[in-house]
Amino acid sequence: QLFEKSRGAAGRMSTRRGGDEGAPWQCDHGAQYFTASNAEFQAEVARWCEAGVAAQWTPRLKIMDGATDRDAEQKLRYVGTPRMTAPANFLAEKLALTTQSTIKKLQRDDGGWRLVSAEHGLMDAYFDAVLLAIPAPQAVVLLQSVAPVLAAIATATHMRGCWTLMLQFAAPVPLSYDAAFVHNNALSWIARDSSKPNRAGLESWVLQANPEWSEAHLEDSADSVATALIDAFVKLGGSTPITWAAHRWRYASTETKPQHGCVWDAKLSIGLCGDWLNGGKVESAWLSGQALAQQLLEANL
Repeated sequence: QLFEKSRGAAGRMSTRRGGDEGAPWQCDHGAQYFTASNAEFQAEVARWCEAGVAAQWTPRLKIMDGATDRDAEQKLRYVGTPRMTAPANFLAEKLALTTQSTIKKLQRDDGGWRLVSAEHGLMDAYFDAVLLAIPAPQAVVLLQSVAPVLAAIATATHMRGCWTLMLQFAAPVPLSYDAAFVHNNALSWIARDSSKPNRAGLESWVLQANPEWSEAHLEDSADSVATALIDAFVKLGGSTPITWAAHRWRYASTETKPQHGCVWDAKLSIGLCGDWLNGGKVESAWLSGQALAQQLLEANL
């Protein structure tokens, strides 16, 4: 049984959609793409591609450091299709998924684990094990009274925020590239989301601020953040959008170096997985989940 506080299961493999029938738009505003170096994950990505929920993305990609621009290394990059949420939705099709269910407390007694949700209170069901695939600060809240060793691991992890801006344009932005890693700037990444395969609607660009800038402005208003980031985009040669939307990711990246991969407490039958335990990427999140699943299978509950 999978409980998810949002309306879907994709987490930071997220896509925002807006506009109306005459001018719809969509934009991936979390994870921008993913790579696959591990053989098992390569096989999984191949399965996603065969199912039509992922495809290669071959952007004209630059590295910009404020002095000179250069082409970025060419490697196999993938995105979800027709949006970044597609692989997670594909995986969730065969799962018992309850969305819009925010677990706010864990309880354990002789019968096993019980869950308390913000929406439904104490649930009747007992569970043999609990696996948490959530950001470290959120895990601390659930673990501190029931699994202090795991809570300490999560507490020692510092996660940083990220301001993301989604821009819409009436016509293609006249830039000679589709995406860029940006250094020495409030921005760290810009991308023509419309250049990804199977996208539709208005020309859309995503701007992501660097972690330091985001942390310094985490409590600023969306309007002031948009003004600053659009100005930075225009100075890089971009255009002023006709509309924009902002999203603040409180827990976007991990400053602490991952050391665990996943964590499993066999005595309590509770575990942790996630990108923050294993390198911060889509691939590392998948591998972390696989590793924890193997621990659960070996526990033979």
